[in-house]
Amino acid sequence: MTTTPSNSDRLRLIKLIHVARRELQMDEDTYRLMLAAMPGLDGATSTAKLNVPKLHLVLEQLKAKGFKVRPNNKGKRPVAADPWSKKIRSLWLTLRDQGALRDSSEEALVKFVHGQTGAHALQWLDAKQAHQVIESLKQWIARKEQVGA
Repeated sequence: MTTTPSNSDRLRLIKLIHVARRELQMDEDTYRLMLAAMPGLDGATSTAKLNVPKLHLVLEQLKAKGFKVRPNNKGKRPVAADPWSKKIRSLWLTLRDQGALRDSSEEALVKFVHGQTGAHALQWLDAKQAHQVIESLKQWIARKEQVGA
């Protein structure tokens, strides 16, 4: 079974509505009464057969009751902000600007750093490893400039 974009949006909205209901500590009866009383839902007491625009109405109603949508950051590591990481990222973006990178994303940078040091994140670099990565990137930039000159 393939999922169409509108169907995936619909399923995402239904999940989000149920998260909102749980976070607002809304019991089943209160939730169904809220749905039944909402204008535009034609007395529906369940999200099962509602279309995407009507699901947006339900979500907006739950937001009005205090629900706040938070981004899903599962599996995402915060971006390192220490001076070494900033320098490494700056050099990486210099290589991007020189056209030396096929993929200039943060994930590609982390893979490069891992290949150089074995560390799986910029935050985990010690001073010696950070220096190693910085020098390696500087040498790469110098080689790229020599070829371009």
